[in-house]
Amino acid sequence: MLRLSKGALWAIKRLDDSGYEAYAVGGAIRDLLMGREANDFDITTSATPEQMKAVFSGERVIETGIKHGTLTVLYEGEPLEITTYRKDGEYDDNRHPRSVEFTSALEDDLSRRDFTINALAYNPISDTLVDLFGGQEDIKDKVIRAIGEPKRRFTEDALRILRGARFSSQLDFEIEPKTKRAMLECAPLLENISRERIAIELNKLLCGKNAKNAILDNYELLALIIPEIGMMHGFDQKNDWHIYDILTHTALVVENTPPITHLRLVALLHDIGKVHTFTIDANGVGHFYGHGIVSAERAREFFTEYKYDNDTKSKCVKLIARHDNYIEEDRVYIKKRLNRMGKDAFFDLLAIQRADNLAQNPKKTKMPHFDIVEQIANEILAENACFSLKDLAIDGEDLIENGFKAGKQLGEILDFLLNEVIEERAENTKRVLLRIAKAKFGG
Repeated sequence: MLRLSKGALWAIKRLDDSGYEAYAVGGAIRDLLMGREANDFDITTSATPEQMKAVFSGERVIETGIKHGTLTVLYEGEPLEITTYRKDGEYDDNRHPRSVEFTSALEDDLSRRDFTINALAYNPISDTLVDLFGGQEDIKDKVIRAIGEPKRRFTEDALRILRGARFSSQLDFEIEPKTKRAMLECAPLLENISRERIAIELNKLLCGKNAKNAILDNYELLALIIPEIGMMHGFDQKNDWHIYDILTHTALVVENTPPITHLRLVALLHDIGKVHTFTIDANGVGHFYGHGIVSAERAREFFTEYKYDNDTKSKCVKLIARHDNYIEEDRVYIKKRLNRMGKDAFFDLLAIQRADNLAQNPKKTKMPHFDIVEQIANEILAENACFSLKDLAIDGEDLIENGFKAGKQLGEILDFLLNEVIEERAENTKRVLLRIAKAKFGG
């Protein structure tokens, strides 16, 4: 018996007690069969929306998509999306069906889904698993296979193309050859999909455990989103630092980066400027002068087009621009970096630089350097050493109380004092800093 959530069991039993069929369906069942944790349970039922409302009268019901047969029922804070068995009509925008027809047959509902591994339905009352398309076998073989005719599935809803690539990354599955060919043939239809939905699928793909292979195996799809990815494939860097082409290097950087969305995005985009800045010197050595800045500008354009939030855009663009900057093994230098960047961005940059180096020539390792930098930074933080104005033992009010006039000069004085503390020429105490301020600026 598969272990459903308390809410899913409750909802299915309530529908069953009222004389209706009901099954937990989709990705949660796939995950349970794989031994993975499942938290988000969707339920499909023979009950119509009106019948569902009667079954769950007295409960909090949200009519999320009632025209398409979907209600959300809240059980002890758990949202349960419950949908009537349905057949989709013709699709006319490569994303949404023109019409939806309710049906009493579970087979009709499962037939309209994307991949065999997502078309599994389970009823805990009878302990029945319905698998009409070989989903269990594909889970066992680690295969992603479209239901029915693949081209039809992807023509109906082009977002399924990226979902297939995303599942291959998250689940570490191979895409079945016929399904893969159909994905490539239908890929231009992604132009009809909203940029926001594409970005969501890309983020999930990048954070999957098989992201490296998903990028390399699906680079032609990704090139429709980021054209440079296609150009990076097979691009010989002609440099002793690199034993991989740009795309393979990039995929390895993604793999070596913590699976945090903004860091994986930086890893994917950090070198897209290389194809625009490549030069070869007289010795036949390749160079990419200024590629960090070019990569950052192209990344900014990508984030804008795909409607990423401003915080993600800002963090990623700054990290991409700086990803090649050398960090000195020096306390004062690192405190200044922490001051300019902030703690989180500093350690993000260090993580990207580690991943970048791990994807280069192993004979050119910088890992001991990164270890030293990280150790110094952690010592600075452990000491609560001052490297920002908020940590300075004095502020503008203190200066005013000691005879300094309010105005722009206060900021200049505080910046000077902070630099003295960072440079370790002054103790971070109010007494010492006031004495230095009076000596330097009067007051």
